[in-house]
Amino acid sequence: MNEYIYPAVFHPEDDGSYTISFPDLPSCMTEGKDLSNALYMAQDLLTQWAAYCESKGETLPPASRMEDTVCKPGEFVNLVRAVVRDERAVRRTVSLPKWLDEQVSAAGLSLSRVLQDALKERLNIS
Repeated sequence: MNEYIYPAVFHPEDDGSYTISFPDLPSCMTEGKDLSNALYMAQDLLTQWAAYCESKGETLPPASRMEDTVCKPGEFVNLVRAVVRDERAVRRTVSLPKWLDEQVSAAGLSLSRVLQDALKERLNIS
C-alpha cells in the first residue's frame, strides 16, 4: 500500500463548480460540480493517476510543499491524499468445519467475499 499527498489548486467557476489541477503532475486535471464533489474528484484522479504510474513502473515526482504552491486570485490550495493498494488476488488455504462449509454453499455465499468483508471490518479498513 502506497500513500501519496499532493497539493491541488481549486479554481472556482461562475456556476459554482471547480476546476482542479495538480501543479506537480502535468496534465492532471479534473472538475467537480461543487466543492464536495471537487474534493472527491481530486482524490479519485490522484488515486487513478498514481495507480497507473505504479502499474507502468514509473515513480511520481516529489510533491511540492503546500505553501510553495502558487495560486491566482480566488483560487485556493488543498492537500489531496491518495492510497494505492495492490488489488491482485492471492490464494490462501482456509480450514473450516464441514458443517459450516455446507451452510455457506447452501446459502449461495462466496466464501472469498465473506472472508474479505470480515477481515476489512475486523481491521477497520474501508
